[in-house]
Amino acid sequence: MRTKVAIIGSGPSGLLLGQLLTEAGIDNLILDRVGKEYILGRVRAGVLEEGTVGLLGKAKSDSRLLSDGLPHDGFSLAFDGRDHRIDLFGLAGGKRVMVYGQTELTRDLMDRRELAGAKTIYEAGNVTPCDFDRSTPYVTYQKDRTTHRIDCDFIAGCDGFHGASRKAVSERSMQTFEKVYPFGWLGILAETPPVSHELIYANHPLGFALCSMRSASRSRYYIQCPLDEKVADWSDDRFWDELRRRLPDHHAEAVVTAPSFEKSIAPLRSFVAEPMRFGRLFLAGDAAHIVPPTGAKGLNLAASDVHYLFSGLIEFYTDRSSAGIDDYSARALSRVWKAVRFSWWMTTIMHRFPDTSDFDQKIQEAELDYLTHSRAASTALAENYVGLPY
Repeated sequence: MRTKVAIIGSGPSGLLLGQLLTEAGIDNLILDRVGKEYILGRVRAGVLEEGTVGLLGKAKSDSRLLSDGLPHDGFSLAFDGRDHRIDLFGLAGGKRVMVYGQTELTRDLMDRRELAGAKTIYEAGNVTPCDFDRSTPYVTYQKDRTTHRIDCDFIAGCDGFHGASRKAVSERSMQTFEKVYPFGWLGILAETPPVSHELIYANHPLGFALCSMRSASRSRYYIQCPLDEKVADWSDDRFWDELRRRLPDHHAEAVVTAPSFEKSIAPLRSFVAEPMRFGRLFLAGDAAHIVPPTGAKGLNLAASDVHYLFSGLIEFYTDRSSAGIDDYSARALSRVWKAVRFSWWMTTIMHRFPDTSDFDQKIQEAELDYLTHSRAASTALAENYVGLPY
C-alpha cells in the first residue's frame, strides 16, 4: 500500500491534518491503534481559538461548530470573593473564543473524512514508523494477524504523548523539557446548565476551581486536588460542596447540581520535545508537547502544529519547495513555547502550591490585583488566551 502522507493517530490533530490534505487533493491515510468508538468516548477540552475555528472551516468540518458552538467574549477571574471580568473581545481587538466539545469536533472531522472517502485504519496494532531518516519512509502495523506496510513520502506523528512516533526517535536526537505540578484537577461532567454563560477561573485558599461547559445544558467543573486523591473517595455531593466553597457566594448559590456521568483526576504537567522534525517524520500535538489545561492551549497548540505542517506540505507538493517543511519545527516551537509560558503562568497565579509561603501568597494576590486593574496586563492576558497569530 502507498500514500503520500501516513498519519499516525486519529485524534483531532491527525484528523484535522488528514482532512486539510484531503480537501487539497493530497493522498493520505490515518492509522490508529484503537477503535472509533473508543476515540469518541474520550472527554477532552473544548475552548477553541479563532485560528482553530478557521482551520476547521478550511477542512469543511465546521457546520455544527458554527451552529452549536458557544462564542465567548470574555471570562471571569474570581478571587477575594469577587468576579473580575476579562473582556477578551474588547482587549484583543475583536477576537473571541468558541466553546465546543472536543468529542464533537472529533466526530465532525470523522464524518467529513468518511464523506470524502478518505481512508482510516482503526485497531491497527504495533504501529511503527520506519526509515524516516531516509527518502523512502514507511509505516508497519498489524491487523487480523497480518503485518502490513504503508510506503509514503512523509509520516505525521499525531498519536499523543504515549504514542509510537516519539518513541521511534533515538534519545540522542531529541531534547525534552518537563515540569510536573504537585496537584491535579478533579473534574466532572454533568447534564446541568452552567453556573455562568462564561467560564469562571477561581483562586481560593482551598485551591483552584474552574466552571466551564460543553453546551448550554452540559457543564464541566474542576477543582484542584492533591495527586494522591482517589476518584472513588469523591461522591457527587462531596464534589458539589467543595466546588461551592471555592466560588464567590453569588455563583455558589447559582450552581445547579445533577449526577455526574464522567469523573476523573488529571495530573498537570508541561512537556516539550525538541525538535519536532526528524527527517521525514514530523511530530504534532501531544506527541510533541503537553501543557496544563489552565490556559486552554492543548487542542489549540495541536491545531497550530497542523497549520504549519500542512502549509509546508502544500508548498512541497505544489511548488516543489522544501522550505516550509524545513522550517516546520522552528516555527511550531516558537508558538509552542509561548503557549507553554502562558499555561505555566496561568497555573502559577491561579493555584495554591503545597510549598507556598506567606510571602509567595501575597505576591500571588498582588499579581491578580494588578492583572485585573491594569489594562496593559489584562490585554496581555486576553491576547494570549484568544491565541497568538500563526
